[in-house]
Amino acid sequence: MLKVAILDDYQNVSQQFVDLEKLSGKYEFKIFSEPFIDDADALEQLSDFEVLLIMRERTPMTKNLINNLTKLKFIITSGLRNKSIDLEAAKKNKIIVCGTEMNINPTPELTWALILGLARNFKEEIDNMYQGYWQTTLGTELKGKILGLIGLGRVGSEVAKIGKAFGMQVMAWSENLDLNKCKELNVLPSSKDDLILNSDFLSIHVQGGERYKDCITLKELDKMKKTAFLINTSRGPIVNEDDLIIALSTNEIAGAGLDVYNKEPLQENNKLRFLPNALLTPHIGYVTAENYSIFYSQMIEALEACVNGKPIRILK
Repeated sequence: MLKVAILDDYQNVSQQFVDLEKLSGKYEFKIFSEPFIDDADALEQLSDFEVLLIMRERTPMTKNLINNLTKLKFIITSGLRNKSIDLEAAKKNKIIVCGTEMNINPTPELTWALILGLARNFKEEIDNMYQGYWQTTLGTELKGKILGLIGLGRVGSEVAKIGKAFGMQVMAWSENLDLNKCKELNVLPSSKDDLILNSDFLSIHVQGGERYKDCITLKELDKMKKTAFLINTSRGPIVNEDDLIIALSTNEIAGAGLDVYNKEPLQENNKLRFLPNALLTPHIGYVTAENYSIFYSQMIEALEACVNGKPIRILK
């Protein structure tokens, strides 16, 4: 019987979307709801498994891990892209890596939840309500403000459309900015410096990896308006976390809305947790019932296809 590990099921909900009982005659499943401490811990706990069903960019599938999980045959991830999988190592070890489809709309929706939460001081005012206080802050209107987007791909484009609906001026920059897309969406193409200097809300929507690592450092944060807000629902390392903590602590910018971090789950003692102008969510951009339904059903579909020698949605 094939041994299958379901990793990163933080909410312990995978069985709400897949009837594992029906598959128990073919597969032996084990659900992991807690993150591993490190590679050594993952190696120890996963050494007997032939299949890993993983959530994108939670447990890293490192070269070391892949090389040493000698029984591993298949990795099936949520999404059709997962930069935390060493695909070269998987290929060398003849491990097939497959993915699933996913809805992109949840991340733009969360981006706007963070923008609105920052603009109207949700963190402080909601906390005040539970402590018996009433109206202690002044909010900021979105209409007429400048929304700067780092990245105008699928997610960035949806964020731009909503910004226009709010009556905002929308600017965008990336290293491969599509000018036709800017024209189509009535978005002003910009240099990185102009975007940093002029944005009232600066939102990040580019892929992770070396190209954009430390794209935002203290140098950029110092150039932003003191009334500006930074929003990151993309990848943690795009913003230098230590520099952001300094900028928030010294009020170089008004605040930040973050769904992603350098190391996840975010450590309990991370300074971001204690900053009054940091609005934090625990990487829930894609975490919806609709997406999970797609993820888990298509993971099982891909597992069955792999076992039958006809893998689908192969990541290369």
